[in-house]
Amino acid sequence: MKDITTKELAQKLKNGEKVNIIDVREDDEVAAGKIPGARHIRLGDLPDRVNELDKKEHYYIACRSGGRSSMACDLLTKQGFDVTNMTGGMLAWEDEVEKE
Repeated sequence: MKDITTKELAQKLKNGEKVNIIDVREDDEVAAGKIPGARHIRLGDLPDRVNELDKKEHYYIACRSGGRSSMACDLLTKQGFDVTNMTGGMLAWEDEVEKE
């Protein structure tokens, strides 16, 4: 599984790179703030919503600490998606967040 640190992902955003971020946390966690532009799909909903994702795109997966995003990466990789796990999760995110 590929990993990226929060600092590396934040730098990609600052550089204006097009990044597809999926936040797999629960609603109440996301309400406290998520990475700007991130798409919220709860881990439990992911199996039913993979059809919303494009296999031609690369996705960065985020959660609170890195555990659920790792499970999401495993699930998506098995279905043929190109994904990278954001290690440390939102607990390690030091850049700006947006509220839903």
